[in-house]
Amino acid sequence: MYRDDELDLHPEFQRFFRWNIEQKSKFIESLLLGIPVPPIFVSEQPNSRWDVIDGLQRLSTIFEVMGELKDETNGIKDQITLTRTRYLPSLEGKQWESEDKEKILPESAKIKIKRSRLDINIVKNTSDEIAKYEIFQRLNTGGSIATDQEVRNCVLIMNNRDLFEWIQDLSSEEDFRNCILLTERAEEEAFDLELLTRFIVFSTSSEESLSRIEELGDFLTNAMIRIAGDANFDSSGIKLVFEKTFNYLSTYLGQNSFRKFNLSKNCYYGGTLASLFEVVAVGIGRELLAGNDLPKANIFLEKHQLLGNNEQLRQFTKSGVRSSTRIPRTIAFGKELFHQCL
Repeated sequence: MYRDDELDLHPEFQRFFRWNIEQKSKFIESLLLGIPVPPIFVSEQPNSRWDVIDGLQRLSTIFEVMGELKDETNGIKDQITLTRTRYLPSLEGKQWESEDKEKILPESAKIKIKRSRLDINIVKNTSDEIAKYEIFQRLNTGGSIATDQEVRNCVLIMNNRDLFEWIQDLSSEEDFRNCILLTERAEEEAFDLELLTRFIVFSTSSEESLSRIEELGDFLTNAMIRIAGDANFDSSGIKLVFEKTFNYLSTYLGQNSFRKFNLSKNCYYGGTLASLFEVVAVGIGRELLAGNDLPKANIFLEKHQLLGNNEQLRQFTKSGVRSSTRIPRTIAFGKELFHQCL
């Protein structure tokens, strides 16, 4: 099925999965030992092809070991060399095929892998379309995909590839990159795309819908799914507001845009804070969408330095405050800040 393009693994998803060679070797060990593995979930498309919802890492590991895995350009990736495992240390250095006969997996091992049992659960194409995304989200959150945003990215690729690529293009814009200061771990977990998603969703959502947030991850995912299916979504208008917002912030604050300011030492410190992003970036974005001008820089910069020490802001952004409480207040706070700078 995979060779005949009847099984869509979404090679773009590979960037969101982080199985290393040890994990892949351990999975192959499980197959050889006959240890049951979790079922594969697929969605049947109208053309009868299977769209893999859950199980991509397991299937792609098998195909990569066999030297059959395709990359995003439809080329074949190099087969992997297995490492030593706890119960089958002899796997170390083995490959499916090799010019060195000593490195080739025994034929008996190849047969066991090919005959391994994989349970397949099929979501028929007659099912509610949202079921595919719901199942993917529930199965992958907390699994090999580490964050809600990485799941969200995969859902968007499945739902509306053009929207995902549009978001990726925005995230690579220089002004935006200049304004965020993220750790290597945050970059790996796509927190830049998480911030961009918050900007799009929070800038375009009504205050009433923001007040109904229960779980933030679900709210963002559901909002992006709605946007992905909305033919009237004004992507060009949002892009223009995004560019104005981050050009302004990049010009005056750069990487300090969403950091706290130490008044006694007269300097910014720490990393990018989501709460300040919601106040500052979303605040400007919402006001631009409402037809207002950018804030006056001299007043804005003065107000910005006081944000980290604002007791009101500190109270509803501290640990333990629910998203349904925090988000409406950070948005309202950003609106007030904006109007003070006009």
